Amino acid sequence: MRVSAEFIESGDGPPVVRERLPRRRRAAALLRRRLPALLAGALPVLAFPRPGLDWLAWVALMPGLLLARSAPDGREAAKRGWWFGGGFIIAALYWLVPTIGPGLLLLAVAAGALWAPWGYAAWALMRPGRTLAAVVVVPSVWLAAEWARSWQALGGPWALYGATQWRHPAVLGLASVGGVWLVTFALVAVNTALAIAVSTRSAPAALLAVSVAAAGPLAYTSSWTRPAGRAPAVALVQPGVVDGPGPRFAAEERITAALPRADLVVWGESSVGFDLRRRPDLVARLATLARAHGPLLVNEDARDAAGRISKSAVLIGPDGEEARYVKNRLVPFGEYVPLRAALGWLTHISQAAKEDRVPGTGVVMMHTSSGITFGPLICFESTFPDLGRDVVRRGARLVVYESATSTFQGSWAPPQHASLGAVRAAETGRPVVQAALTGVSAAFDARGRRLAWFDTPRRGSVIVRPPTSSGRTPYDRFGDYVPWLAVVITLGSGLWAWRGARLRS
Repeated sequence: MRVSAEFIESGDGPPVVRERLPRRRRAAALLRRRLPALLAGALPVLAFPRPGLDWLAWVALMPGLLLARSAPDGREAAKRGWWFGGGFIIAALYWLVPTIGPGLLLLAVAAGALWAPWGYAAWALMRPGRTLAAVVVVPSVWLAAEWARSWQALGGPWALYGATQWRHPAVLGLASVGGVWLVTFALVAVNTALAIAVSTRSAPAALLAVSVAAAGPLAYTSSWTRPAGRAPAVALVQPGVVDGPGPRFAAEERITAALPRADLVVWGESSVGFDLRRRPDLVARLATLARAHGPLLVNEDARDAAGRISKSAVLIGPDGEEARYVKNRLVPFGEYVPLRAALGWLTHISQAAKEDRVPGTGVVMMHTSSGITFGPLICFESTFPDLGRDVVRRGARLVVYESATSTFQGSWAPPQHASLGAVRAAETGRPVVQAALTGVSAAFDARGRRLAWFDTPRRGSVIVRPPTSSGRTPYDRFGDYVPWLAVVITLGSGLWAWRGARLRS
């Protein structure tokens, strides 16, 4: 074995010779030291669907917090936080491997770095006498990292920690006040308080954890919106995995023809693989369905006459096309490649987009002859809280998502995606429906309570009657004030720590 050496000054006496291990051995030793933090980062993902251990979210961060707290110094705590974040990103987005290949590791390294300050904050503040500061600052640093990685170019707001509580409308009461961000803050605050209680045997910390956990049910007792008219009948069409645009169109046509009349029939994303502006025959067939079964919202995914590709929600009435919305937020690597000049090589070793789709220019409102005013959004856009707020500000009484996750069929992605409808409903005070091409199609009322769940193995349709609503939640009115406060607290505490370090030195 080849071993090199380096001289270390030892103060008094001769220099000490320390053996330096070969590079491979050093890498293995580094992995062994960081593996606990990496595994601790993967643990919280079990609180999301499909595992669905949502109760775990209240304690799943404790191992990572305790690892950071026990670090010998702040630098090591930051490194442990970085590895924790990398483990979380890999576990949460593992299903992207076919699309971006080794790009997932690059994303984990880049996004994981956002958790380094979180590790440092846990090390610095989870001490006796600092409980209140820790329960405010540590969740704020987490939330600032979560908000930063929600930037679309970094992957978008997938697996926001607050979304783990999608099956608990009482907890989602916080989302109506401060969005999913406030739910995340509460979860991290409870984890922090419990970790302090365990490590220092502090009864006040345990009591503080209970108090924070009670905030959600308390917020749920407040009603910010009110019913608005009758509950419309909305049919969600789910044909399953059907290869080829022609057979897929025919399958959706057969399912729709068997439906009773509805106020709105929704097909999934990419349900129409043809340019409808150049296919009047297909528009005529869709108009015939609309006359017999109600207005249709289909989704066009095809190259237009100019050679461009977009994804468009198209409302079809008895006389043909009535409205159109083009998807604004595109999926990184799936529908476009960020910095294609530098990262285009990924298209040769993965299923990353060979060409970029063309985004739309803003949200639109659609109105049906049956009296429904709704905001259409497409697939990935359900992850963005601001888009739901945008359509509500423009007058939507119902939020409609069209989705397709067939590329990730059999993974945790479809149920995780569908669960976001509950969070968006609680945030906006509007019912949410989602029609997915291959599942999961789902519907939630204005408080996030589940009305329908049509899982991936199922084929056919489901009819729901979500009561529409009006009025605005505090989150609708005030927007992302919670993450902004978290950023201010993070920067302020960082400045305080820096100033203290300078004074000590």
